[in-house]
Amino acid sequence: MIQINELSKKYKGADDFSVRDLNLTIENGEIFGLLGPNGAGKTTLISMLSSLLKPTSGHFTIDGLNYKDNKNQLKQLIGIVPQEYALYPSLTAYENLMYFGSMYGLKGQSLKDDVNTHLEAMGLAKFAHKKIDAFSGGMKRRINLISSILHNPKVLFLDEPTVGVDVQSKNVIMAHLKELNTAGTTIIYTSHHLNEAEKFCTRVGIIDHGTLICLGKPQELIAQEENAENLEGVFLAKTGKALRDHA
Repeated sequence: MIQINELSKKYKGADDFSVRDLNLTIENGEIFGLLGPNGAGKTTLISMLSSLLKPTSGHFTIDGLNYKDNKNQLKQLIGIVPQEYALYPSLTAYENLMYFGSMYGLKGQSLKDDVNTHLEAMGLAKFAHKKIDAFSGGMKRRINLISSILHNPKVLFLDEPTVGVDVQSKNVIMAHLKELNTAGTTIIYTSHHLNEAEKFCTRVGIIDHGTLICLGKPQELIAQEENAENLEGVFLAKTGKALRDHA
């Protein structure tokens, strides 16, 4: 589904590359965990794959489409759930979703039905006509997710989709993501919740300093790393225990 070849990004004025000569293949139907310390290059990589950032060098394709020649078609294939809420706080949940759906060319009764179906599935139907600024963090996360999947994307990028939410919201979000994946959506997921990633992802890649340093199924990586009892142990062994404050 995604083929990345020698992809690099160096920001203007930066001393080092944020992503350097990265090669990666993500298969159709995978739940791929993109893991790494703060400043490792995760967000930069996702921003390039989403056509929000222009690579310095290298190239990639999504579902066979080259980003240089097919940017508009490529954007129709993907959904993005950012870490920060991408919602209009003065609009209701329903109004937000109708707006974002229309941005993907959806309209009419079909869009209304899809919005209502997703609100019901996420336990938000009774709050449909409440303004977003009155919602809790977990409710906003769920609306954030719905707004990114109304157009049934082939690929869904998730940046910390469960950060700062209550356990109940987290369970609903993760269950809905698994249903989407079962229905055929390929998921690329970033998180610092390594226990969650270990259970959720079919395969993970750990990047550090913009380079892929570890790749495989969670249980295989745990078995290969001496003294690692879980994915967190693998992560610390590969990236070290030093603080990674980043600004």
